[in-house]
Amino acid sequence: MTAVATTSARASVDPLASRLPVTVITGFLGSGKTTLLCRLLRHPGMHRAAVIVNEIGEVGIDHELVASSSEHTTLLGNGCLCCTLRTDLQETLRELFVKRRAGEVIDFDRVFVETTGLANPVPVLHTLSSDGLLGAQYRLDGVVTLVDAVNGLGQLDAYAEARKQVAVADRLVVTKTDIADGAIVDRLRERLSALNPFALCFAAIEGNLDPASLAGIGPRTIDAKAEELDRWLVPAGGEARAPGNPARESAGPHDRSIQSFCLWFDKPFNWERLNAALQALSQLRGPDLLRVKGIVRVEGEPGLIVLQGAQHLFHPPVTLEGGESESRSRIVFIVRNLTRESIAGLFAAVEAIAEPAR
Repeated sequence: MTAVATTSARASVDPLASRLPVTVITGFLGSGKTTLLCRLLRHPGMHRAAVIVNEIGEVGIDHELVASSSEHTTLLGNGCLCCTLRTDLQETLRELFVKRRAGEVIDFDRVFVETTGLANPVPVLHTLSSDGLLGAQYRLDGVVTLVDAVNGLGQLDAYAEARKQVAVADRLVVTKTDIADGAIVDRLRERLSALNPFALCFAAIEGNLDPASLAGIGPRTIDAKAEELDRWLVPAGGEARAPGNPARESAGPHDRSIQSFCLWFDKPFNWERLNAALQALSQLRGPDLLRVKGIVRVEGEPGLIVLQGAQHLFHPPVTLEGGESESRSRIVFIVRNLTRESIAGLFAAVEAIAEPAR
């Protein structure tokens, strides 16, 4: 089975705009996920959101907002929908979509999935990439990881789960900065930047955060602009354009195994070689591919191709219209116990094998 498949013929309907965006909210125990969600759902722009929380979650999301509820779903006071995850995520998302289409629940326009504090968020990403029916209705918008400013440094030292939650994030939200020592907050921000330089970082006090910071993380339309793609791949400051990304002095004692870097490719790929490289990488080192996302040029395709993957599974690629100004491909890798040189060497080896003998 190949890591990615070729794109299908161009559809008349925008495949991104027609899919409901899913945002994964993760973070270690006590980081403030439920508080943040409660504040977000009070915002006027979030009145058609659906929230999926674990039954064993730290605090019920409907604590202050409940209007009415059924056995499995709760209608919140501002019109949002809350659903308790009682079985698996795939079944819950399928059931919600069926009820939405039948008019049994609100016509929600986005989904937030809150993971448990000890959870690895990668299986949630797998759910959206491995289920073809879900992939036709939902799309991953991004991963948002909350980090407690008071306890975050100690949690990153002690728990591999906390480091992985930070590494796979598209957005980082530092909480409790109002009660944490300023020097500690600065050290934590440096630590987070060392672990994941490709995530934008925000602060939230008592859960207050502009919802725009967590919306539209990934491309929302096949006609996405270059600026939108840049924000998805690279935060302000352009880490991905730097020639290297060595471990920083601010990294903790356990962070050295996690590396984040961007590879650039001058020549367009063809599907066979791109599939061969990604398949070899996922088969040989799948568990260590924490997150892969990229924008690539492929021979014969009219636009740029968006790639997303985690560990051994990749989302179906999507062709973006336009993008003529970007001639090179770039792929961001967030990996464990893998080096930039080893991955670059694998792509070069696949290219060399495919070159005709002279």
